[in-house]
Amino acid sequence: MSGLRQFGGTVGRIAEFHAIGWLVAANAVGVLLAAELVWPAWGDALAPLTYGRWMPLHMNWQLYGWCALPLVGVLLAWCIDERHPQAKTHVRIALGAWSLALVLGGVAWLAGVTSGKLFLDWHGWARALLSMAMVVLWTVCAAHAWWRRGESGGRGADWLRAGFLGGLLFVPGLLYWSAGREVYPTVNPDSGGATGASLLGSTLGIVMIFGLLPVMLRVNKVRAGWRTDWFWVAFAVSVGVFAVIDHGNASHHAWGQMLGLGLLLLWVPLAWMYFRLFAWDVTARPWLAAAFGWWLLLVVTGLLTFLPGFSERLKFTNGLVAHAHLAMAGLLTSVNFAILRQLSPAPEPRGNFGLWQWACAVHVVALLMLGWWERDYAGDLFRSEAWTQGFYGVRLAAGAGMLVASVRWLWARKARTS
Repeated sequence: MSGLRQFGGTVGRIAEFHAIGWLVAANAVGVLLAAELVWPAWGDALAPLTYGRWMPLHMNWQLYGWCALPLVGVLLAWCIDERHPQAKTHVRIALGAWSLALVLGGVAWLAGVTSGKLFLDWHGWARALLSMAMVVLWTVCAAHAWWRRGESGGRGADWLRAGFLGGLLFVPGLLYWSAGREVYPTVNPDSGGATGASLLGSTLGIVMIFGLLPVMLRVNKVRAGWRTDWFWVAFAVSVGVFAVIDHGNASHHAWGQMLGLGLLLLWVPLAWMYFRLFAWDVTARPWLAAAFGWWLLLVVTGLLTFLPGFSERLKFTNGLVAHAHLAMAGLLTSVNFAILRQLSPAPEPRGNFGLWQWACAVHVVALLMLGWWERDYAGDLFRSEAWTQGFYGVRLAAGAGMLVASVRWLWARKARTS
């Protein structure tokens, strides 16, 4: 095993500890919220820590904790100079600052210091917390990128790191700015919600990250000389389509919006062919296969629920909650474990992979079915009729299954390092 892979493993193990720790915490809050939907009296018993106080913790800890930290691990592994005697300490400082921001953010959200902006709920005295953690992370990455300049990767790798870090330099300030009440309001005044253009643009950002992953993780190609330029040519064409379709106040009845969003259907097989050009670790491959399965399902159902007729039926129902869990518990969780296993290969606890996948599938199907009938029987939902509570009960059981799986991953990680 090379020295490079050994240090990547160290970064991966530290990132895995923080990432799975937040997965456990966010899932525990999610199970509490699911239980309160089955037994609403629990909310009264926990007052003033009611459902609305816990909800930001569940969403923000999932997004900025579990969903973000494996990618932070990729960035650190790509930039850190493993020859530096304090490299491991620097990694711990960067990830520790990030986790501290999430802990203090949790205190603020439970205290009611919130703005109500989904996934930008950094408000009041907590507004600068994550931005400051990002500055710490950027400083560590920039210092190590400077120290390792000129090594065997060549000047091209140095310029790529410099350009990437140059772009990230603006992110802390942009996050602080966009968290303000005067910017990016909770409801978009131009469109009233997501448009085909906005969904295409945000998903292309994820496609770009997918394209960079093999480079930043330093995954070797299956055969030397195989070209990957076509991936970036297709990406440039997609960005061009995004640039020419209508933005702002655009109806989901417009063909341009539907065709633009439909373009994402092509990216599932394209990205699959691209990923197959690289020699992924054997422990990462099942997660990659799961990720592409979830992604295909996500794109197909996302396009269907955007179309006229389906959109009106499912908007602001549990159907959209199902779609969010399909994206985060299905696609992003599978991608994140592929990243962590590539950085630090490890066997799965027995049955845990299947437990997570099946629990996620049951969770999504239960919420989608409830959302489908919600418009016609909204009164039953608010009166907590037996059939609606049955779906919430299934959701609670599936969420408990995902919590058990996440605790077993954290326990297995502890056993490997003890």
